Amino acid sequence: MRLKAILADDEPNILRNLQAVIPWEELEIDIVGTAKNGLEALELCIGHIPDIVMSDIRMPQMDGITFIHKLREINEDCTVLMVTGYQDFDYVRSLLRVGVSDYILKPINYEELENSIRKLAGEIRAKKQNHQEELLKWGKIRSLAYEKILQDIMMDYTDITASTQLPIDQGDLETLRYVFAIIDVDNYSQKSLLWTEQERKLWNFAVRNVLQDSLADEIANHTVLQMREGEWSLLMAWEETDHTSVETKLCELAAKLQRNVVQSVKLGISVGYFPGPVGLQQLADTYRKLQRFMQLNLDKQQSVLPYKEAKESSDANSSLWFLVEEIVTGMKQLNRPKTEDALDRLKLLLEGLSEGSFARAYQMLHYLILHVLRELREMNALDSQEEEQIWRELDKSESIPHLLQVMLQLVSNGLEGTNKKKNSELLMAAAKEYIRAHYSTDFGIEDIASSLGISSSYFSLLFKQHFGETFVEHVTKHRMEQAKSLLLHSDKSITDIGKCVGYIERRYFTKVFQKFTGEIPSEYRDKRKEGN
Repeated sequence: MRLKAILADDEPNILRNLQAVIPWEELEIDIVGTAKNGLEALELCIGHIPDIVMSDIRMPQMDGITFIHKLREINEDCTVLMVTGYQDFDYVRSLLRVGVSDYILKPINYEELENSIRKLAGEIRAKKQNHQEELLKWGKIRSLAYEKILQDIMMDYTDITASTQLPIDQGDLETLRYVFAIIDVDNYSQKSLLWTEQERKLWNFAVRNVLQDSLADEIANHTVLQMREGEWSLLMAWEETDHTSVETKLCELAAKLQRNVVQSVKLGISVGYFPGPVGLQQLADTYRKLQRFMQLNLDKQQSVLPYKEAKESSDANSSLWFLVEEIVTGMKQLNRPKTEDALDRLKLLLEGLSEGSFARAYQMLHYLILHVLRELREMNALDSQEEEQIWRELDKSESIPHLLQVMLQLVSNGLEGTNKKKNSELLMAAAKEYIRAHYSTDFGIEDIASSLGISSSYFSLLFKQHFGETFVEHVTKHRMEQAKSLLLHSDKSITDIGKCVGYIERRYFTKVFQKFTGEIPSEYRDKRKEGN
């Protein structure tokens, strides 16, 4: 890592000696400018933003002390090494107060100077390296936070309001638009039956990696979210262009994803996409529509499906879907009456079908049982023996009444499984304690869910039901309250306070704090301290 340095001294001989005697190339430091007074040095610093400045104290037009004061107004991080003939301790201490890292007395001992420069350069590189690692780490954290907020929006766990905070720098909530698609592994329930939980995680991880790698070279701004096992949502920044070119691009992209997934992990995928731009407000509804549309296309195998509105809303297959969704929702909410009511209505619907609808309804019900299986697996509400028993019954089923019995058994198992789980009150109490203990560190919903022994999606649902707000909203509120307390009751810098409450980047901490309180951190602190 090469560094930049500026030398300032009014004596030409000293400047020449400094350039000739110190092994700058060995130290990997480039001299980007020399100055004979403070004014020239300041202009060079504005133009080059050096890492190191070495300056004499006594110079014409602007002396070294004034130069350092001016430098600190434009560059707080530059390392300053002063050359001085003053040996008075109080004077030296005043140098340190204005941000001088080290000083060398005249006449210059060049060996001592080289050692000092070498030491300072090492410190600068270590600081830069740490900063780069923090930025990289923070970039990943912001990406994960952005994904979690989008997922909460799509699952309808949160509302989009003027105060909704997305960890991105560009665009506002009113103008954000996405190209939206769902990627689904064909026949996932059947294929994953014999996999252990660890194997399922590995397969899903492998598919996601292939999707990410395939998209990296194609699209700059995209997000891949796993909604449940074997299913991902793809959101891409919408670019102003005609719909035809977008659909053509999507079809080409879907074909590439299908080829790469088959080649890499030997699984077929189908891709369904919404043909127009989707705003944040429409994400949840679009996700439900597109998922339902894909599930109702029972024969899809490595298909690319543009979304189409159902022509007949009273269609029995569509009604089956809505009733099954109510059953799943009731089980997720641990609401037995709601689940059993939807199940009763499902039975009535099947009993009232005409003979001409039997074949299609049989196929649809068979597929919806697989859909419920996937949802219960997400909730960890079935054990492997129960799932195997359901599959055995499915394999020998030949009629709608038999399939209905399979559905009844599946729902019964699911209700028993959710009731066997730890009490939701205890789970959420443990989650609240986890947040309290870890709010200043890098943690995510997966960490908490794993510590509680439940899936991330199930945790998100319980959290919203219990606290009345999403995980991201709750954690942000907790961190902001801690930040307000630190601003009023400590002398820590804004940057340090941001780090204390989990925000490595000061700019993003300031943005979130202002959204939460209506004031930037420094204003919040100054106003309330003035009032005391």
